[in-house]
Amino acid sequence: MKNWALSLGVLLVLAAFAAGFWLIIKENPDEPPSPDEILTHSPYTGEEAVPPANRRTVMAVINNHPDARPQTGLTDADMVFEMIAEYDVTRFLALYQRDFPETIGPIRSARDYFVELAAASDAFFVAHGYSPEARVMLEAGIVDHINGIQHDGTLFQRSSDRVAPHNSYISLENIGTAMEMTQAATEYSGKSPYYFYDSVEDAKLKEQALSVRVEYGTNELFFSEYTYGSETHLYSRSSGGIPTTDKETLETVEVSNVLVFEAKHRTVDSEGRQSIDLANGGNALLFQGGGVREIEWSSAGGMPVPTADGEPVKLAPGKTWIHIVPAAPGIAESVSYTP
Repeated sequence: MKNWALSLGVLLVLAAFAAGFWLIIKENPDEPPSPDEILTHSPYTGEEAVPPANRRTVMAVINNHPDARPQTGLTDADMVFEMIAEYDVTRFLALYQRDFPETIGPIRSARDYFVELAAASDAFFVAHGYSPEARVMLEAGIVDHINGIQHDGTLFQRSSDRVAPHNSYISLENIGTAMEMTQAATEYSGKSPYYFYDSVEDAKLKEQALSVRVEYGTNELFFSEYTYGSETHLYSRSSGGIPTTDKETLETVEVSNVLVFEAKHRTVDSEGRQSIDLANGGNALLFQGGGVREIEWSSAGGMPVPTADGEPVKLAPGKTWIHIVPAAPGIAESVSYTP
């Protein structure tokens, strides 16, 4: 009788698993709801969530050298942080939570401020290589991560049409494998500090800015231009005068918000690597709905967020590109726009 009862219990548990835990959830109302029930909207775009809504945030360092363009997977990123890697050469930190591409890359090496952002958002961090400072942080285990230095040719694959270090890619499948290998959590943990309007119409600004240009130093290859589409309500991005497109789909990067944050930069070595202050806030510009607004930015749990008079500023629903430019020369010299 005991064996029969035990077998019946096992079958019931297996049935509950097959039903996606619904029996267990319904019979235990005191347990907190699952992330899928909480996240009706994407935490980093404000759009309707895409099942499974509880996927953990992934942040990947993506190469922006001209030899790495066009990149793969940028059009799917919820947010992209563009920051200096060395001298006036920028690099991307792409954040994924709502939409995930099948392949991401070319993957490039980490900087300490990339690691800081990944840790602040409880993201699984993907890079290929590291600066000395970033290596110390990664080896200390401050963020779950996978690195191409240890997995080149296995989890990270080299394309044959480009030369190193501009040809390292990782697939979504291998990111999942990396999470299993490192015993990393796979569910979203509620770290987003961003707020969104209900619709694009709510995000209209008084002062028009239909064309935006962001400069890093004097190298035009790393200048970014955005053109607002009045019908799409999106900004199409180009770099060095060439549209930023996806290598696989040929789709152009289009975003709902462009943010420019001014932060103190300091050169730390002969390679031109930077130390960037992401803690103390500063001046900022917000472009959304074809308009511009002068605001500030602040650190919210380590993530840079738009604020005005100490309160969060809402973003238009959709994807966002965040430029972090040096305080010297500052936004006034780095950003131009026209109505």
